[in-house]
Amino acid sequence: MSTLPYTPTDWQVLGTNHYELGESPFWQPVEQMLYWVDIPGKKILRAHPSHGQVESWDMPSEPGCIAPATQGGLVIALRQGIFRAPVWGGALQPIATLPYDTSTVRANDGKCDTLGRFWVGTIDEPKARHAAELFSIDARTGSAQVQRQAGDALTANGLAWSPDTRTLYWADTPAHVVHAWDYELQANTLSRHRLHLQFPPKPAGWTFEDRSYQGRPDGAAVDALGNYWVAMFEGRRVCQFAPDGRLLQQLETPAQCPTMPCFGGADLKTLYITSARHGRSPAELACFPDSGAVFFTRVQTPGLPVNYFAD
Repeated sequence: MSTLPYTPTDWQVLGTNHYELGESPFWQPVEQMLYWVDIPGKKILRAHPSHGQVESWDMPSEPGCIAPATQGGLVIALRQGIFRAPVWGGALQPIATLPYDTSTVRANDGKCDTLGRFWVGTIDEPKARHAAELFSIDARTGSAQVQRQAGDALTANGLAWSPDTRTLYWADTPAHVVHAWDYELQANTLSRHRLHLQFPPKPAGWTFEDRSYQGRPDGAAVDALGNYWVAMFEGRRVCQFAPDGRLLQQLETPAQCPTMPCFGGADLKTLYITSARHGRSPAELACFPDSGAVFFTRVQTPGLPVNYFAD
């Protein structure tokens, strides 16, 4: 990846709380609220940016990702499977299980496509084998249909679609790569796989003081022009790439470990990004005390509206 100077960025912090591993943010346009999860904290969170007060909802296991639902509430990917929550804080309704060993694998990054299928990637927690996969869950005809879409990864991340839905992006974080496929929305099929982005590996003995490491691709979002925005975990930056893979800009973040961006606000020109403090060294946290917070800033290009789960 070629380097560019950092784009000057005025980051603000949402609220006053810090979380272990923030992920899966999305903007709920009806409520004008930001939703996200704390995976190891086993919480779903939401906040209205006007006052920053955060509401927290405890989960029975790690919530890897969430999405809003057309019938209200959320669809939630927990370690044990996929659940519906019709109302905030209400009972969880199981709708599907995924074919993996829950003792070593859990749900991770995910979101919905424009027809309302919920796509969920997984993580092999020991990261010792390529057991992470990508599934789509279609509940539009009643009982949920689970389809395996991709696999042979260590950690599923970076899921996003181009504005015309014809390209699907998917990252394998430890491998430092972002894949791309042609995607046929109606048929729900992937084809013509290619390597879209490749990042340099993490240097042996790396510490956070070493700025030469650019990080590895975590969560991602696509803007209205089709540019791919990806959080670079341990790289202290979020990068914007053109559809052809050119680096357009990089924004330095107030945390060493940004995790996932999303676009929000009435005009979808507010960029939100979650971050992590789980497992970070005391020295790093002293240098980046807001690690684990949600940050936001204004950007020029709007994002795409969130897709809803259809059931």
